[in-house]
Amino acid sequence: MPDSSLRQRAEALRHSFRGRFGSDPAIVVRAPGRANLLGEHTDYNDGFVLPIAIDRSVLFATAPRADRQVFLHALDLDESAEFSLDELSPSTSSPWSNYQRGVAHFLQERGHRLQGINAALTSDVPIGSGLSSSAAVEVAAAFAFRALNGLDISLPDLALVCQRAEHEFAGVPCGIMDQFVSALGRRGHALLLDCRSLDHEVVPLPPGVHTVVCDTGVRRELAGSEYRVRRAQCEEAVRLLQAVLPHIRALRDVTPEQLTEHHALLPEVVYRRARHVVLATTRMGEAVAALRRGDAATFGQAMRNCHASLRDDYEVSCPELEVLVSAANEVEGCYGSRLTGAGFGGCTVSLVADDAVTEFEQHVVQRYREQTGRETTVIVCAAEDGAGVVWASE
Repeated sequence: MPDSSLRQRAEALRHSFRGRFGSDPAIVVRAPGRANLLGEHTDYNDGFVLPIAIDRSVLFATAPRADRQVFLHALDLDESAEFSLDELSPSTSSPWSNYQRGVAHFLQERGHRLQGINAALTSDVPIGSGLSSSAAVEVAAAFAFRALNGLDISLPDLALVCQRAEHEFAGVPCGIMDQFVSALGRRGHALLLDCRSLDHEVVPLPPGVHTVVCDTGVRRELAGSEYRVRRAQCEEAVRLLQAVLPHIRALRDVTPEQLTEHHALLPEVVYRRARHVVLATTRMGEAVAALRRGDAATFGQAMRNCHASLRDDYEVSCPELEVLVSAANEVEGCYGSRLTGAGFGGCTVSLVADDAVTEFEQHVVQRYREQTGRETTVIVCAAEDGAGVVWASE
């Protein structure tokens, strides 16, 4: 049963849908954003990640049409878009609709026949914050198409469709983590995902802690950022290391010892990028074991180590993120804090004891204001289930 705030959002979206299309939607789908606890920039290196689906989400209200047209209305942008399922290509005039266009294209490429839809969507996932608003939009659309058309497609395959939509229609070469956890998250748990095999398992979060996200308010557009550069540097590291390690397919296959031994093969900046990924991959097992035994302190230290590596070796932090992480770590009940998402702005994620959340929020907000002159939004998150139908007509 959706909570009261989710019910209110769904009802407001249904009301808007009726006003635009003249009838109720058939279903309202929810797809969550995510916060990644550990394993940043490892997903596109075939490594391991440990995200949670959060209680911020995209809602997608939709009803089938008798033709092959798709009519979309984005409430938050107050913009509409229309396209045919028979002529799908990226749009330059309504780029926000490329997520839905791409999802429809790749579902049909897999042989699924789709019918047209009317749809309205809204989101409370902050755009550009590193909480994966784009993946939530994709998964919401894909789940809606799946439900309305009775498609026989698994959730992992649905996530892969969404990833391709982001790659080829939105132009962002993302890994699989964001779409995967938005589709398959579990309430009260993190999701340990092997980004090569897509093997996954849920890991219970320790009792007595909250995941707290703090938004810098600094926005970086992924498609135009250093994200592509970092990915290319990782690919260069693999290419150079294959001269002596021919079996490797990705940095996930390289051990810390091998990387140290063959340091001289790599330009220094490429070596540092590779070191972040290799160490993040090898540390995941110990961190997950700590989480399973409820050892928040050890897991929190792993978060701190991850942030240092992202800052120093991967160089994806920024002054505002550093202020938030430092302020978080000054609070006694904060086990660990780090940037989450691609970096260059966006959000931090912290693991905070329940009885320290109020102090944490007050301290971080004040310190951020003092040192940057900006305001931060603090989001106390719960780990939620992945995508699903939250309302259906009788």
